[in-house]
Amino acid sequence: MKTAVEELSPTRVKLTVEVPFEELEPSMQAAYKKVAQQVRVPGFRPGKVPARIIEQRFGRAVVLEETLNEALPKLYGQAVDESDVFPVSQPEIEVTKIDDGKEVEFTAEVDVRPAFDIPDYEGMEITVPSAEVSDEDIDTQIDALRQRFATLTGVERPAAAGDYVVMDLAATIDGKNIEEQQASDVSYEVGAGSVLQGLDDALVGMAAGDEKVFTTTLVGGENAGEEADVTITVKSVKEKVLPELDDEFAGLASEFDTLEELRASLREQARRNKLVEQVVEARERALTAVLDKIDIPLPDSAVKAELDARKHNLEHQIAESGLSREAFFRLYQTTEEERFAEFEENARKAIKTGFLLDKIVKREELGVNEQELTGFVVRRAAQMGVAPNTLAQHLADNDQLTLAMVEIVREKAKSVIGDAVKVTDESGTEVDLKAIYAQLNEDDDAERPAEAAAAAE
Repeated sequence: MKTAVEELSPTRVKLTVEVPFEELEPSMQAAYKKVAQQVRVPGFRPGKVPARIIEQRFGRAVVLEETLNEALPKLYGQAVDESDVFPVSQPEIEVTKIDDGKEVEFTAEVDVRPAFDIPDYEGMEITVPSAEVSDEDIDTQIDALRQRFATLTGVERPAAAGDYVVMDLAATIDGKNIEEQQASDVSYEVGAGSVLQGLDDALVGMAAGDEKVFTTTLVGGENAGEEADVTITVKSVKEKVLPELDDEFAGLASEFDTLEELRASLREQARRNKLVEQVVEARERALTAVLDKIDIPLPDSAVKAELDARKHNLEHQIAESGLSREAFFRLYQTTEEERFAEFEENARKAIKTGFLLDKIVKREELGVNEQELTGFVVRRAAQMGVAPNTLAQHLADNDQLTLAMVEIVREKAKSVIGDAVKVTDESGTEVDLKAIYAQLNEDDDAERPAEAAAAAE
Protein backbone atom coordinates (compact mmCIF):
# COMPACT_ATOMS: atom_id res chain seq x y z
CA MET A 1 0.00 0.00 0.00
CA LYS A 2 1.28 3.47 -0.89
CA THR A 3 -0.02 6.72 0.62
CA ALA A 4 0.51 10.31 -0.52
CA VAL A 5 -0.46 13.28 1.66
CA GLU A 6 -1.57 16.60 0.21
CA GLU A 7 -2.06 19.54 2.57
CA LEU A 8 -5.25 21.32 1.60
CA SER A 9 -4.98 23.81 4.47
CA PRO A 10 -3.18 23.94 7.82
CA THR A 11 -6.06 21.93 9.28
CA ARG A 12 -7.10 19.64 6.41
CA VAL A 13 -5.30 17.02 4.31
CA LYS A 14 -6.09 14.70 1.43
CA LEU A 15 -4.72 11.18 1.54
CA THR A 16 -4.39 9.34 -1.77
CA VAL A 17 -4.02 5.61 -1.13
CA GLU A 18 -3.02 2.98 -3.70
CA VAL A 19 -3.71 -0.62 -2.66
CA PRO A 20 -2.44 -3.68 -4.60
CA PHE A 21 -5.29 -6.11 -5.17
CA GLU A 22 -3.57 -8.94 -3.29
CA GLU A 23 -3.90 -6.89 -0.08
CA LEU A 24 -7.67 -7.04 -0.52
CA GLU A 25 -7.75 -10.85 -0.57
CA PRO A 26 -8.86 -11.31 3.10
CA SER A 27 -11.64 -8.76 2.61
CA MET A 28 -12.59 -10.39 -0.70
CA GLN A 29 -13.02 -13.77 0.96
CA ALA A 30 -15.06 -12.19 3.76
CA ALA A 31 -17.23 -10.49 1.12
CA TYR A 32 -17.95 -13.79 -0.66
CA LYS A 33 -19.01 -15.35 2.65
CA LYS A 34 -21.27 -12.42 3.53
CA VAL A 35 -22.94 -12.32 0.12
CA ALA A 36 -23.37 -16.11 0.21
CA GLN A 37 -25.27 -15.76 3.51
CA GLN A 38 -27.56 -13.11 2.03
CA VAL A 39 -28.50 -14.62 -1.34
CA ARG A 40 -30.76 -17.59 -2.11
CA VAL A 41 -29.76 -19.88 -4.98
CA PRO A 42 -31.72 -23.09 -5.74
CA GLY A 43 -29.66 -26.17 -5.02
CA PHE A 44 -27.38 -24.49 -2.49
CA ARG A 45 -27.79 -24.00 1.25
CA PRO A 46 -27.47 -20.44 2.61
CA GLY A 47 -23.80 -19.62 3.01
CA LYS A 48 -22.68 -22.45 0.73
CA VAL A 49 -23.04 -20.70 -2.63
CA PRO A 50 -19.70 -20.95 -4.52
CA ALA A 51 -17.90 -17.75 -5.50
CA ARG A 52 -18.22 -18.42 -9.26
CA ILE A 53 -22.00 -18.90 -8.93
CA ILE A 54 -22.30 -15.61 -7.02
CA GLU A 55 -20.38 -13.78 -9.76
CA GLN A 56 -22.41 -15.46 -12.54
CA ARG A 57 -25.81 -14.67 -11.04
CA PHE A 58 -25.22 -11.37 -9.25
CA GLY A 59 -22.10 -9.94 -10.89
CA ARG A 60 -18.59 -9.32 -9.58
CA ALA A 61 -19.46 -5.69 -8.83
CA VAL A 62 -21.57 -6.82 -5.87
CA VAL A 63 -18.58 -8.62 -4.38
CA LEU A 64 -16.21 -5.74 -5.07
CA GLU A 65 -18.58 -3.27 -3.38
CA GLU A 66 -18.83 -5.48 -0.29
CA THR A 67 -15.06 -5.97 -0.32
CA LEU A 68 -14.39 -2.25 -0.30
CA ASN A 69 -17.02 -1.64 2.39
CA GLU A 70 -15.16 -4.10 4.60
CA ALA A 71 -11.61 -3.07 3.69
CA LEU A 72 -11.68 0.74 3.39
CA PRO A 73 -12.01 1.58 7.13
CA LYS A 74 -9.00 -0.61 7.93
CA LEU A 75 -6.99 0.68 4.99
CA TYR A 76 -7.81 4.28 5.94
CA GLY A 77 -6.63 3.65 9.51
CA GLN A 78 -3.42 2.09 8.22
CA ALA A 79 -2.84 5.05 5.89
CA VAL A 80 -3.31 7.49 8.79
CA ASP A 81 -0.80 5.60 10.94
CA GLU A 82 1.77 5.50 8.15
CA SER A 83 1.29 9.20 7.33
CA ASP A 84 1.71 10.49 10.89
CA VAL A 85 -1.40 12.69 10.72
CA PHE A 86 -3.87 13.15 13.57
CA PRO A 87 -7.49 13.22 12.31
CA VAL A 88 -10.05 15.22 14.30
CA SER A 89 -13.10 14.53 12.12
CA GLN A 90 -14.71 11.77 10.11
CA PRO A 91 -13.05 11.34 6.68
CA GLU A 92 -14.72 11.95 3.33
CA ILE A 93 -13.69 8.83 1.40
CA GLU A 94 -14.02 8.42 -2.36
CA VAL A 95 -12.94 5.40 -4.44
CA THR A 96 -11.21 6.91 -7.47
CA LYS A 97 -9.93 3.80 -9.28
CA ILE A 98 -10.75 0.10 -9.43
CA ASP A 99 -8.47 -1.94 -11.68
CA ASP A 100 -9.92 -5.37 -11.00
CA GLY A 101 -7.24 -7.85 -10.06
CA LYS A 102 -4.50 -5.21 -10.02
CA GLU A 103 -5.10 -2.13 -7.92
CA VAL A 104 -7.62 0.00 -6.02
CA GLU A 105 -7.16 3.70 -5.31
CA PHE A 106 -9.13 5.89 -2.94
CA THR A 107 -8.83 9.35 -1.44
CA ALA A 108 -9.72 10.53 2.05
CA GLU A 109 -10.13 14.18 2.98
CA VAL A 110 -10.10 14.82 6.70
CA ASP A 111 -9.56 17.61 9.22
CA VAL A 112 -6.37 17.12 11.20
CA ARG A 113 -4.57 18.54 14.17
CA PRO A 114 -2.35 21.30 12.75
CA ALA A 115 1.41 21.28 12.98
CA PHE A 116 2.88 23.71 15.51
CA ASP A 117 5.93 24.06 17.72
CA ILE A 118 5.74 24.02 21.52
CA PRO A 119 7.33 27.22 22.87
CA ASP A 120 10.06 26.97 25.49
CA TYR A 121 8.37 27.27 28.87
CA GLU A 122 11.32 26.30 31.09
CA GLY A 123 11.74 29.01 33.72
CA MET A 124 8.70 30.99 32.61
CA GLU A 125 7.53 33.19 35.50
CA ILE A 126 3.98 33.04 36.87
CA THR A 127 2.29 34.31 40.03
CA VAL A 128 -0.19 32.43 42.23
CA PRO A 129 -2.25 33.43 45.29
CA SER A 130 -0.58 33.22 48.69
CA ALA A 131 -1.13 30.09 50.79
CA GLU A 132 -1.11 32.06 54.05
CA VAL A 133 -4.15 31.34 56.23
CA SER A 134 -5.59 34.39 57.97
CA ASP A 135 -7.86 34.66 61.00
CA GLU A 136 -10.54 35.94 58.64
CA ASP A 137 -10.33 32.67 56.68
CA ILE A 138 -11.04 30.69 59.85
CA ASP A 139 -13.81 33.05 60.92
CA THR A 140 -15.49 32.50 57.55
CA GLN A 141 -15.42 28.73 58.02
CA ILE A 142 -16.69 29.04 61.60
CA ASP A 143 -19.56 31.24 60.38
CA ALA A 144 -20.44 28.63 57.74
CA LEU A 145 -20.56 25.95 60.43
CA ARG A 146 -22.79 28.12 62.60
CA GLN A 147 -25.14 28.60 59.65
CA ARG A 148 -25.38 24.83 59.24
CA PHE A 149 -26.34 24.35 62.90
CA ALA A 150 -28.65 27.35 63.13
CA THR A 151 -32.23 26.92 64.35
CA LEU A 152 -35.40 28.66 63.20
CA THR A 153 -37.44 30.44 65.83
CA GLY A 154 -40.88 31.95 65.28
CA VAL A 155 -41.13 35.75 65.64
CA GLU A 156 -44.05 38.16 66.03
CA ARG A 157 -42.81 40.78 63.60
CA PRO A 158 -42.76 41.49 59.86
CA ALA A 159 -40.37 39.46 57.70
CA ALA A 160 -36.96 40.84 56.77
CA ALA A 161 -34.23 39.60 54.44
CA GLY A 162 -32.74 36.36 55.82
CA ASP A 163 -35.95 35.33 57.62
CA TYR A 164 -37.86 32.21 56.66
CA VAL A 165 -41.57 32.32 55.90
CA VAL A 166 -44.16 29.60 55.41
CA MET A 167 -46.69 30.78 52.83
CA ASP A 168 -49.40 29.81 50.36
CA LEU A 169 -49.15 30.98 46.76
CA ALA A 170 -51.90 31.31 44.17
CA ALA A 171 -51.79 32.78 40.67
CA THR A 172 -54.55 34.07 38.41
CA ILE A 173 -54.64 35.37 34.85
CA ASP A 174 -57.58 37.62 34.05
CA GLY A 175 -59.24 36.38 37.23
CA LYS A 176 -58.89 32.69 36.30
CA ASN A 177 -56.99 30.45 38.73
CA ILE A 178 -53.91 28.71 37.30
CA GLU A 179 -53.96 25.33 39.00
CA GLU A 180 -50.33 24.41 38.39
CA GLN A 181 -49.25 27.69 39.99
CA GLN A 182 -50.98 26.98 43.32
CA ALA A 183 -48.82 25.90 46.27
CA SER A 184 -49.40 25.48 50.00
CA ASP A 185 -47.08 25.59 53.01
CA VAL A 186 -44.07 26.69 50.98
CA SER A 187 -40.99 27.36 53.12
CA TYR A 188 -38.81 30.11 51.68
CA GLU A 189 -35.88 32.29 52.74
CA VAL A 190 -36.63 35.94 52.10
CA GLY A 191 -34.05 37.40 49.74
CA ALA A 192 -32.90 34.03 48.39
CA GLY A 193 -33.59 35.18 44.84
CA SER A 194 -36.69 33.39 43.58
CA VAL A 195 -37.19 32.99 39.84
CA LEU A 196 -40.63 34.44 40.54
CA GLN A 197 -39.71 38.08 40.05
CA GLY A 198 -41.11 40.40 42.71
CA LEU A 199 -41.56 37.73 45.38
CA ASP A 200 -38.72 38.90 47.63
CA ASP A 201 -39.79 42.55 47.49
CA ALA A 202 -43.38 41.59 48.28
CA LEU A 203 -42.44 39.44 51.30
CA VAL A 204 -40.35 42.09 53.08
CA GLY A 205 -42.59 43.68 55.71
CA MET A 206 -45.24 40.94 55.70
CA ALA A 207 -46.19 39.32 59.03
CA ALA A 208 -48.03 36.09 59.84
CA GLY A 209 -51.62 36.35 58.60
CA ASP A 210 -50.86 39.04 56.01
CA GLU A 211 -51.97 38.70 52.41
CA LYS A 212 -50.61 40.57 49.41
CA VAL A 213 -51.03 40.50 45.64
CA PHE A 214 -48.28 41.38 43.18
CA THR A 215 -47.96 41.08 39.41
CA THR A 216 -45.22 39.03 37.79
CA THR A 217 -44.37 37.09 34.64
CA LEU A 218 -44.71 33.32 35.05
CA VAL A 219 -41.53 31.37 34.28
CA GLY A 220 -42.70 27.77 34.05
CA GLY A 221 -45.63 25.60 33.01
CA GLU A 222 -48.17 26.08 30.25
CA ASN A 223 -48.50 29.80 30.98
CA ALA A 224 -44.78 30.58 30.99
CA GLY A 225 -44.16 34.10 29.74
CA GLU A 226 -47.64 35.35 30.62
CA GLU A 227 -48.35 38.04 33.20
CA ALA A 228 -50.21 36.87 36.30
CA ASP A 229 -51.45 38.19 39.64
CA VAL A 230 -49.85 36.22 42.48
CA THR A 231 -51.44 36.16 45.93
CA ILE A 232 -49.16 35.52 48.91
CA THR A 233 -50.60 34.43 52.26
CA VAL A 234 -47.95 34.37 55.00
CA LYS A 235 -48.62 31.75 57.68
CA SER A 236 -45.51 32.20 59.84
CA VAL A 237 -42.26 34.13 60.07
CA LYS A 238 -39.12 32.60 61.57
CA GLU A 239 -35.68 34.02 62.12
CA LYS A 240 -32.44 32.12 61.99
CA VAL A 241 -30.72 31.85 65.38
CA LEU A 242 -27.03 31.00 65.30
CA PRO A 243 -25.52 28.87 68.10
CA GLU A 244 -23.25 30.54 70.62
CA LEU A 245 -19.58 30.39 69.67
CA ASP A 246 -18.21 28.29 72.56
CA ASP A 247 -16.87 24.84 73.45
CA GLU A 248 -20.41 23.41 73.41
CA PHE A 249 -20.76 24.47 69.79
CA ALA A 250 -17.38 22.86 68.96
CA GLY A 251 -18.65 19.55 70.39
CA LEU A 252 -21.90 19.89 68.44
CA ALA A 253 -20.29 20.72 65.12
CA SER A 254 -17.20 18.50 65.23
CA GLU A 255 -15.33 15.73 67.02
CA PHE A 256 -13.43 18.30 69.09
CA ASP A 257 -14.12 19.22 72.71
CA THR A 258 -13.03 22.84 72.58
CA LEU A 259 -13.42 25.75 70.22
CA GLU A 260 -9.66 26.20 70.22
CA GLU A 261 -9.16 22.65 68.95
CA LEU A 262 -11.79 23.18 66.27
CA ARG A 263 -10.15 26.39 65.05
CA ALA A 264 -6.75 24.65 64.97
CA SER A 265 -8.17 21.83 62.86
CA LEU A 266 -9.87 24.26 60.48
CA ARG A 267 -6.63 26.22 60.16
CA GLU A 268 -4.69 23.08 59.24
CA GLN A 269 -7.31 22.05 56.69
CA ALA A 270 -7.35 25.56 55.24
CA ARG A 271 -3.56 25.50 54.96
CA ARG A 272 -3.72 22.22 53.08
CA ASN A 273 -6.50 23.47 50.79
CA LYS A 274 -4.53 26.60 49.94
CA LEU A 275 -1.46 24.53 49.08
CA VAL A 276 -3.58 22.38 46.75
CA GLU A 277 -5.02 25.55 45.22
CA GLN A 278 -1.49 26.87 44.63
CA VAL A 279 -0.60 23.71 42.74
CA VAL A 280 -3.77 23.85 40.64
CA GLU A 281 -3.36 27.56 39.94
CA ALA A 282 0.30 27.14 39.04
CA ARG A 283 -0.53 24.49 36.45
CA GLU A 284 -3.49 26.39 34.99
CA ARG A 285 -1.66 29.73 34.81
CA ALA A 286 1.45 28.11 33.34
CA LEU A 287 -0.72 26.41 30.71
CA THR A 288 -2.46 29.69 29.89
CA ALA A 289 0.92 31.45 29.57
CA VAL A 290 2.12 28.82 27.10
CA LEU A 291 -1.14 29.00 25.11
CA ASP A 292 -0.78 32.78 24.87
CA LYS A 293 2.56 32.27 23.11
CA ILE A 294 1.26 30.16 20.24
CA ASP A 295 -1.27 30.60 17.47
CA ILE A 296 -2.83 27.27 16.51
CA PRO A 297 -5.28 27.18 13.57
CA LEU A 298 -8.37 25.24 14.60
CA PRO A 299 -10.35 22.90 12.32
CA ASP A 300 -13.88 24.20 11.79
CA SER A 301 -15.32 20.71 12.27
CA ALA A 302 -13.70 20.38 15.69
CA VAL A 303 -15.00 23.77 16.80
CA LYS A 304 -18.50 22.95 15.54
CA ALA A 305 -18.53 19.59 17.31
CA GLU A 306 -17.44 21.19 20.59
CA LEU A 307 -20.02 23.98 20.23
CA ASP A 308 -22.80 21.54 19.40
CA ALA A 309 -21.98 19.48 22.50
CA ARG A 310 -22.12 22.55 24.74
CA LYS A 311 -25.38 23.75 23.20
CA HIS A 312 -26.88 20.28 23.62
CA ASN A 313 -25.96 20.30 27.33
CA LEU A 314 -27.52 23.75 27.67
CA GLU A 315 -30.79 22.58 26.11
CA HIS A 316 -30.82 19.67 28.56
CA GLN A 317 -30.28 22.03 31.51
CA ILE A 318 -33.13 24.27 30.38
CA ALA A 319 -35.46 21.30 29.94
CA GLU A 320 -34.53 19.90 33.36
CA SER A 321 -35.09 23.27 35.06
CA GLY A 322 -38.74 23.40 34.00
CA LEU A 323 -38.28 27.11 33.22
CA SER A 324 -38.93 29.01 30.04
CA ARG A 325 -35.81 29.97 28.07
CA GLU A 326 -36.25 33.62 29.08
CA ALA A 327 -36.59 32.75 32.76
CA PHE A 328 -33.61 30.39 32.66
CA PHE A 329 -31.27 33.03 31.28
CA ARG A 330 -32.69 35.66 33.61
CA LEU A 331 -31.99 33.37 36.57
CA TYR A 332 -28.32 33.17 35.56
CA GLN A 333 -28.20 36.90 34.77
CA THR A 334 -27.16 36.40 31.15
CA THR A 335 -28.65 36.18 27.68
CA GLU A 336 -28.70 33.40 25.11
CA GLU A 337 -26.40 35.43 22.85
CA GLU A 338 -23.91 36.01 25.68
CA ARG A 339 -23.94 32.32 26.61
CA PHE A 340 -23.34 31.24 23.01
CA ALA A 341 -20.47 33.72 22.65
CA GLU A 342 -18.97 32.33 25.84
CA PHE A 343 -19.41 28.79 24.47
CA GLU A 344 -17.47 29.64 21.31
CA GLU A 345 -14.60 31.26 23.22
CA ASN A 346 -14.36 28.33 25.65
CA ALA A 347 -14.71 25.74 22.88
CA ARG A 348 -11.79 27.22 20.97
CA LYS A 349 -9.67 27.38 24.12
CA ALA A 350 -10.53 23.77 25.01
CA ILE A 351 -9.53 22.50 21.57
CA LYS A 352 -6.32 24.52 21.53
CA THR A 353 -5.50 23.26 25.03
CA GLY A 354 -6.11 19.67 23.99
CA PHE A 355 -3.81 20.00 20.98
CA LEU A 356 -1.01 21.42 23.13
CA LEU A 357 -1.34 18.89 25.94
CA ASP A 358 -1.55 15.95 23.53
CA LYS A 359 1.66 17.07 21.87
CA ILE A 360 3.41 17.27 25.25
CA VAL A 361 2.05 13.82 26.13
CA LYS A 362 3.61 12.43 22.96
CA ARG A 363 6.92 14.26 23.41
CA GLU A 364 7.27 13.22 27.06
CA GLU A 365 5.96 9.70 26.35
CA LEU A 366 3.43 9.96 29.15
CA GLY A 367 1.19 6.99 29.89
CA VAL A 368 -1.35 5.64 32.38
CA ASN A 369 -0.87 2.67 34.65
CA GLU A 370 -3.58 0.61 36.31
CA GLN A 371 -3.13 2.29 39.71
CA GLU A 372 -3.60 5.75 38.19
CA LEU A 373 -6.72 4.66 36.33
CA THR A 374 -8.14 3.13 39.50
CA GLY A 375 -7.41 6.31 41.45
CA PHE A 376 -9.13 8.40 38.78
CA VAL A 377 -12.25 6.22 38.93
CA VAL A 378 -12.35 6.34 42.74
CA ARG A 379 -12.05 10.14 42.83
CA ARG A 380 -14.59 10.69 40.06
CA ALA A 381 -17.03 8.23 41.69
CA ALA A 382 -16.77 10.15 44.98
CA GLN A 383 -17.55 13.41 43.16
CA MET A 384 -20.57 11.82 41.49
CA GLY A 385 -21.79 10.05 44.62
CA VAL A 386 -21.70 6.55 43.08
CA ALA A 387 -19.81 3.36 43.87
CA PRO A 388 -16.39 3.09 42.13
CA ASN A 389 -17.27 -0.34 40.71
CA THR A 390 -20.48 1.09 39.25
CA LEU A 391 -18.62 3.93 37.53
CA ALA A 392 -15.87 1.60 36.28
CA GLN A 393 -18.48 -0.69 34.74
CA HIS A 394 -20.26 2.27 33.14
CA LEU A 395 -17.01 3.53 31.61
CA ALA A 396 -16.20 0.06 30.26
CA ASP A 397 -19.69 -0.55 28.88
CA ASN A 398 -19.76 2.81 27.09
CA ASP A 399 -16.19 2.68 25.69
CA GLN A 400 -15.19 5.66 27.83
CA LEU A 401 -12.06 4.22 29.45
CA THR A 402 -9.95 5.68 26.64
CA LEU A 403 -11.42 9.12 27.32
CA ALA A 404 -10.59 8.68 31.01
CA MET A 405 -6.99 7.83 30.16
CA VAL A 406 -6.75 10.87 27.87
CA GLU A 407 -7.91 13.05 30.76
CA ILE A 408 -5.28 11.50 33.06
CA VAL A 409 -2.34 11.96 30.69
CA ARG A 410 -3.41 15.53 29.91
CA GLU A 411 -3.31 16.30 33.62
CA LYS A 412 0.19 14.83 33.66
CA ALA A 413 1.14 17.13 30.79
CA LYS A 414 -0.15 20.10 32.82
CA SER A 415 2.12 18.95 35.64
CA VAL A 416 5.10 18.86 33.27
CA ILE A 417 4.49 22.52 32.36
CA GLY A 418 3.77 23.56 35.95
CA ASP A 419 6.90 21.90 37.29
CA ALA A 420 9.05 23.64 34.68
CA VAL A 421 8.04 27.24 35.38
CA LYS A 422 9.17 29.59 38.13
CA VAL A 423 6.34 30.18 40.59
CA THR A 424 6.05 33.02 43.09
CA ASP A 425 3.10 34.05 45.21
CA GLU A 426 1.52 37.50 45.34
CA SER A 427 3.89 38.60 48.10
CA GLY A 428 6.92 37.76 45.95
CA THR A 429 7.83 34.56 47.84
CA GLU A 430 9.06 31.71 45.65
CA VAL A 431 6.76 28.67 45.63
CA ASP A 432 8.41 25.23 45.44
CA LEU A 433 5.77 22.93 43.93
CA LYS A 434 7.82 19.79 44.51
CA ALA A 435 8.09 20.67 48.22
CA ILE A 436 4.30 21.11 48.30
CA TYR A 437 3.84 17.67 46.70
CA ALA A 438 6.07 16.13 49.37
CA GLN A 439 4.26 17.95 52.17
CA LEU A 440 0.81 16.92 50.93
CA ASN A 441 1.91 13.30 50.55
CA GLU A 442 3.39 13.39 54.06
CA ASP A 443 0.08 14.70 55.42
CA ASP A 444 -1.79 11.92 53.62
CA ASP A 445 0.49 9.25 55.07
CA ALA A 446 0.06 10.68 58.58
CA GLU A 447 -3.72 10.50 58.27
CA ARG A 448 -3.83 6.91 56.98
CA PRO A 449 -3.07 3.66 58.83
CA ALA A 450 0.35 2.23 58.13
CA GLU A 451 -1.10 -0.59 56.02
CA ALA A 452 -3.03 1.82 53.78
CA ALA A 453 -0.03 4.08 53.43
CA ALA A 454 2.14 1.15 52.36
CA ALA A 455 -0.47 0.02 49.84
CA ALA A 456 -0.61 3.48 48.32
CA GLU A 457 3.12 3.55 47.56
